[in-house]
Amino acid sequence: METKFKDFYDILVENLESFNGEYASFIDYGPQLFKLLSDLLGYEGLKSQLKLKISAAIAYYVVPMDVIPETVYGAYGYIDDIFITTYVIRLLADVYGYKFLENYWEGEDDLEDVVELCYERSKDVLREKTTDVLNYVGLI
Repeated sequence: METKFKDFYDILVENLESFNGEYASFIDYGPQLFKLLSDLLGYEGLKSQLKLKISAAIAYYVVPMDVIPETVYGAYGYIDDIFITTYVIRLLADVYGYKFLENYWEGEDDLEDVVELCYERSKDVLREKTTDVLNYVGLI
């Protein structure tokens, strides 16, 4: 019998597909933002320092006990993941521009609008914990 393994993106989609909580307006973008970073790692011209930052953000998604763990807080535990993802995407946009990043974006909404919404909303929720999140993976 052949076992079909799920991609982590599929697991994120599954975890969040029925979420209708207070922060659903931006938490729902989590899987698409994760996929964007994952797909960007395949860009051969990506600067090594940015690859490390992308890798740190991707790793943050899969660490079970991060600053706000999903195993404890459910879907709300993705708020810190979304923060670090959008933090890194904004760094990438500063270097490559959103027009370039859109080549890797599979979402239907405007990438820059999504990133800014998710960044600002997650930052508002996390407040001083944003520093904890960035310290966790060594981005500051």
